[in-house]
Amino acid sequence: MKTIVYKTDTPAELHQAVEAAARLLRQGQLVAIPTETVYGLAANALDAQAVGAIFEAKGRPNDNPLIVHIADMEALPQVAARVPEKARLLMERFWPGPLTIILPRTPQVPDATTAGLDTVAVRMPSHPVAQAIIRLSGLPIAAPSANLSGSPSPTEVQHCIDDLTGRVPAIVDGGSCTFGVESTVITLAGEQPRLLRPGAVTLEEMQQLIGPIRVDPAVTQQLQAGAVAASPGMKYKHYSPKARVYLVRGSYQGFCSYVNALEGEGVYAMVFDGEQQGLQKPAFAYGAQQDHLRQAQELFRLLREFDHLGAREVYVRCPDADGVGLAVYNRLIRAAAFTFIDLD
Repeated sequence: MKTIVYKTDTPAELHQAVEAAARLLRQGQLVAIPTETVYGLAANALDAQAVGAIFEAKGRPNDNPLIVHIADMEALPQVAARVPEKARLLMERFWPGPLTIILPRTPQVPDATTAGLDTVAVRMPSHPVAQAIIRLSGLPIAAPSANLSGSPSPTEVQHCIDDLTGRVPAIVDGGSCTFGVESTVITLAGEQPRLLRPGAVTLEEMQQLIGPIRVDPAVTQQLQAGAVAASPGMKYKHYSPKARVYLVRGSYQGFCSYVNALEGEGVYAMVFDGEQQGLQKPAFAYGAQQDHLRQAQELFRLLREFDHLGAREVYVRCPDADGVGLAVYNRLIRAAAFTFIDLD
């Protein structure tokens, strides 16, 4: 399959890209599109065959539900059967933006999109290119991350090109993603709001608006064997480069001593800003220790860079698990397959 990459730098290029993407989506085809979180692999969410093609292109297990993207509130009744008051409050505050809300689904949404669940995950992206494509297509769009399943999510168009060339007919270049990690996911389909995946919309921000929210154990722990994934990103290993990733807890001095003592080629470190000088191994910074948004923006780019460098092992300074830092921590523990090294 030939893959066309559409630019959006000029008004003419943008018009061509949006028209082509919307046409392909109406035809039941796949298109990689930019969003403010990560690039998404888009298909008609109401077409089970088109959704099936997403799983095939990504090599993604079909027991992993997809997020449905809409461009305006008028499209919500197509996919959500009921919208509780707390969900409306969150939508008014955070939509368009990086927040996914799980709601009871309508019969129009096929099992392929929801992995057979009776709920549907919905969000309204704020990226203008994504908005334009969804609106022109006239469809709700299922769009997981536009990468091969399990690998680091794509935050730049080159990541989509590397993973999906020959697998999809089109990729739309919308520049670098603003947030760099996938959307926050909260379910309001049960009696109590429950955070299933942290993101740029933080737990603290949502609790200020709607009150207590329970954090699902799978946010910081392994999903239990046989448990059903209620949200994307809950699987055991995810977002992972080819290298073995270790998440290291402890002091900076202890980290340096530990990593410097390691032998063999292909050992790399991922640290906070200004910490490279204490290391004798190649080290890359992913933001200041308290700059969680910057950490999120750099995380997947660096994990992919380690693959290009041929890294064998990557040792990562553990981030704080609060605010947007909880999203960074959540992605890293899955990239590391919950492998920790405790130095203190």
